[in-house]
Amino acid sequence: MTGTYDPSADGAKMSFEKDMSYSDYLSLDPILHSQNRLTGAHDEMLFIVQHQTSELWMRLALHELGSARQCLKERKFQPAFKMITRVARILEQLNNAWDVLRTMTPSEYTEFRNALGASSGFQSHQYRKMEYMLGNRNVAMMKVHEHRKELHDELLAELEKPSLYHVALDCLSGELGITFGSDIFRKREPHQSDQTVIDAWAVIYQDPARFWSLYELAEKLVDMEDYFRRWRFNHVTTVERIIGFKRGTGGTSGVQYLRKMLEVELFPELWAVRGVL
Repeated sequence: MTGTYDPSADGAKMSFEKDMSYSDYLSLDPILHSQNRLTGAHDEMLFIVQHQTSELWMRLALHELGSARQCLKERKFQPAFKMITRVARILEQLNNAWDVLRTMTPSEYTEFRNALGASSGFQSHQYRKMEYMLGNRNVAMMKVHEHRKELHDELLAELEKPSLYHVALDCLSGELGITFGSDIFRKREPHQSDQTVIDAWAVIYQDPARFWSLYELAEKLVDMEDYFRRWRFNHVTTVERIIGFKRGTGGTSGVQYLRKMLEVELFPELWAVRGVL
């Protein structure tokens, strides 16, 4: 019989009095001590952790989207494809998180819901920034961030940049040697479907071999939005399962508000082109 395994016998470092440890590198102390429950309800911990981890995944998504946008500007398609694919996988993780939250029943949620006050997920500035980066630029939603000037300014700065999709349209127009109207690139409005863009994407889809990079870009974007839609849908069903049709803590109409968000298309021409091929 072998004895108890001793990692130090294999050369593993065991003392970290003077060296950076795993916990130090990841700043785990502040992270793991930030789940500050306001009630004694058991399921409040689940609610906090689910939302905090979602914000961390969104932090990574923003990092990837910003880099993907820059790569597309420089026509570095392959790195951009990898980053966009990674965002789709991040959205898959966010989708899976709803499965965990749905283990909480309406009775359990009511034990701490009042402690949330007027706080609500629709106030997430990272989610807002992600939408802005992708093209859904609803400026009316900026108002909920006015009390945090640094966050409000961050969103304003994002609105001065082209969205990821607008950069993709620059790639498309450049490849085909055409020019889209300036109204397509409005920075402070949600992107609206345009027939000239649909026609341009149709050229790409009708000859994938000739325009493979643009064809692959289109499919990467569709794949990402597919996961984004599922995230929104799972959000709606989770909320309905837990609170029914009550108003949201932030004052929204709850499920009805979230259902309206299901109608939003980030890259509408990429969905419309499928019906004209």
